Amino acid sequence: MDRTAMLLSGLCAVHCIASAVFVAVLASAGGILLDPIIHEVGLIIAIILGAIALGYGALQHGYMMPLAIGSLGIGVMMGALELPHDGGEVLFTIIGVAILALGHDLNYRATH
Repeated sequence: MDRTAMLLSGLCAVHCIASAVFVAVLASAGGILLDPIIHEVGLIIAIILGAIALGYGALQHGYMMPLAIGSLGIGVMMGALELPHDGGEVLFTIIGVAILALGHDLNYRATH
């Protein structure tokens, strides 16, 4: 589950960077790639995977740090949704994704 969540985090980072590039190059692509529903659905998936993988990991190995770090990453991602689409949202989303991926990596290492 952690590997899947880390893959999703990576895909999210690629999506954010690709969205910024596409918007700069092709304005019509921005309407599709920056549609708020894509970000909201992606965040919901990240929350579900994070809750399952990090929560189960905390119960299995007993360490709360991966869960806490992953929760911080999700919080940063949630906060990024409230920022205007001027580049700051992309930066904070990528930071949140990286923090969440770190939480999943720590969780994976603690269970193996």
